[in-house]
Amino acid sequence: MNYRHAFHAGNHADVLKHATLARVLAHMLEKPKPFLFLDTHAGIARYDLDADEAQKTGEAESGIRKLWDLPTEPASLRPYLSLVQRINHGKLRWYPGSPGIARLLMRPEDRIELCELHPQDVQALKRATAGDKRVTVRREDGYHALKSLLPPPERRGVVLIDPPFEDKDEADQLLKGMRNALKRFATGTYLIWYPIKDRPPVDALHEGLKATGARRQLIAELWINEPLSPMLLNGSGLVIINPPFKLENWLGEALSAMARAFDANDHKVAWLVPE
Repeated sequence: MNYRHAFHAGNHADVLKHATLARVLAHMLEKPKPFLFLDTHAGIARYDLDADEAQKTGEAESGIRKLWDLPTEPASLRPYLSLVQRINHGKLRWYPGSPGIARLLMRPEDRIELCELHPQDVQALKRATAGDKRVTVRREDGYHALKSLLPPPERRGVVLIDPPFEDKDEADQLLKGMRNALKRFATGTYLIWYPIKDRPPVDALHEGLKATGARRQLIAELWINEPLSPMLLNGSGLVIINPPFKLENWLGEALSAMARAFDANDHKVAWLVPE
């Protein structure tokens, strides 16, 4: 509850997470039937990269600013970068959080459920989304929402699970939440973000997700540094359950572009659980 993403907005982990989210939402929009986007750890709709919080860490400098300054946009990342451009005016100052990306992309008939516990961020979300009939903001534990809000009446949905991983039992909470979610909504598309510091916690999370029994679990990882130190954010990853058709190919292209832009140590796209 004390975690504030404003200190980390626009870093390399955000780029991986939000570029993939934008691609998945765009795929959902290809069909006329409405769908739900559930964000379990929503943060706020947009972040000020000139604010003291972002300036204190400077993490955007090695993330979104590197992409922004490229002379030519990578084709795979152009749709995501166009969303960042839409909320700026030539100079990069604002960075869209996942609620902001969803609102930029989704249609009037689609639905957005945003869960957040930090009281200031809840109020900021309510101000930013006031009057938007698609959006419901809840001061609620996102893991509980995986049980209370699923399955959606639309029977189509994207769920983003993006916890801060500050609690020692965060992975256990996540796995319990996923077991509840999959019992209720096995056909949903789930994007599960995790930090990479060293490998053992990541391997344990992967084993726990495999044990849920869900098929079609795709991994995407970007390592800025070799993942050896438990004290540093050396990279980040996503497990995507029920990924859209051709997402694997897009991730290969997108992660290659990110790795070049960020001078990354390595990257990987692979199936944790195949079909």
